[in-house]
Amino acid sequence: MSYKKIYTQVVVIGSGPSGYSSAFRCSDLGLDTILIEKYNNLGGVCLNVGCIPSKSLLHISKVIKESKNLFNIGVAFSKPIFDINKIRQWKDGVINKLSSGIKNMANQRNIEVIFGNAQFLDKKSILVKNGDESIIIFFENVIIAVGSRSKKLKYVPSDDFRIWDSSIALSLPHIPDNLLIIGSGIIGLEMATVYSSLGSQVDIIDSSHELLSHLDRDIVNIFYNAVKKDFNIFLNSEIKEIVPEKNGFLVSRNKENNVRNTKLYNAILVAVGRESNLESLNINKIGLEVDCNRFLKIDKKLRTNISNIYAIGDVTGQPMLAHKGMHQGHIAAEVIFGKNHVFNPYVVPCVLYTDPEVAWVGMTEKEAIHNKIEYESAVFPWNFLGKAISSNFSCGMTKLIFHSKTRKIIGGSVVGSHAGELLGEIGLAIEMGCDVEDIALTIHAHPTLYESINLSAQIFQGTITDMLNLKK
Repeated sequence: MSYKKIYTQVVVIGSGPSGYSSAFRCSDLGLDTILIEKYNNLGGVCLNVGCIPSKSLLHISKVIKESKNLFNIGVAFSKPIFDINKIRQWKDGVINKLSSGIKNMANQRNIEVIFGNAQFLDKKSILVKNGDESIIIFFENVIIAVGSRSKKLKYVPSDDFRIWDSSIALSLPHIPDNLLIIGSGIIGLEMATVYSSLGSQVDIIDSSHELLSHLDRDIVNIFYNAVKKDFNIFLNSEIKEIVPEKNGFLVSRNKENNVRNTKLYNAILVAVGRESNLESLNINKIGLEVDCNRFLKIDKKLRTNISNIYAIGDVTGQPMLAHKGMHQGHIAAEVIFGKNHVFNPYVVPCVLYTDPEVAWVGMTEKEAIHNKIEYESAVFPWNFLGKAISSNFSCGMTKLIFHSKTRKIIGGSVVGSHAGELLGEIGLAIEMGCDVEDIALTIHAHPTLYESINLSAQIFQGTITDMLNLKK
């Protein structure tokens, strides 16, 4: 068999946010770059079957919920009518627009995009197959950005129509009357928000003893009290049996005291985490090292144990977030170019895009206690916040964590509408080493949600006037 042969400086495998960011940065630095994608569309999981479609559907969910809440203050709408085909078309239109934008930017940068499955031949070459076409690419450096996929559960039966992973759920195959979600992490909670707003009765089952166990309980309690009327969350529960039926699955779970509960679900979404997409790359042939969770081992310059092979994004492990991978993509490109840069962020922001949203960055109170850090938390409840009250979502809270001795901000968590948009100032403040006065003495616009950050700082400082000053 004859192979087409190509020579280049950099190959990027995977066109998700990590991959296209690194490819674009390589090109902007003057490096000859090839981008490889195994699917037909650029953008990876995040754009095609992850972040973007989920946020599109969550936007619809938020509007539906807000319209219902307006009924209590005298504004009533007729019952919503869902045209799933139109919703799906709109969502796909958003995806196509952004994917086309990535393709256009690749063309403008003269990046060659090759579609096909890649696997390593040796430390300096890869084979890309697409149907009958095979291409060997010889490279100086390669960046692995192949992302991740949903984990599966062995005890869950196979069913192409009624057993879902997150990608299938986001394709809106149908709206089940009763939906079971296994897993109470970010994906499970966001999909519960979407499908409950579209009319499904949603149950979440998780073996964990705590919801969002890595977060502070005061934040989680506000979130839980807000969503428990929208869907059910059963913690400390174990699924004992799943029996296929004509119109769904009979699911038996153990409750407290070994009491068994059985219920019929029309569909089941498995959302128990993600694992890296490394199998098809033939990494064992070249000796790439992985950790116990099958993530690639990297150093601060994002090099693997083979000096000309880099890895970014989900294949490098937690946190498996698009924005982390995008930042890594820039660093990897700059290191290849010759800059003395490292991936060493002080904090990485995280957002749960439910309604209300939950967002956090830096140290939580729980982490401060665990690490024996002298800290003080400052909490500003949104029922004292003018913008939140006047916008009919006063159920929220902004919480800042300060080091007791240095008075520097070390963390922040927010629960409430648009919570994710408030993280920017908190993250920047932590990265810059701001102390409480930097925040408390900066004038914030009123009425806004972000002034709750300023007011939280005033609570720590003892200058608050918008609520009772306990430090006076």
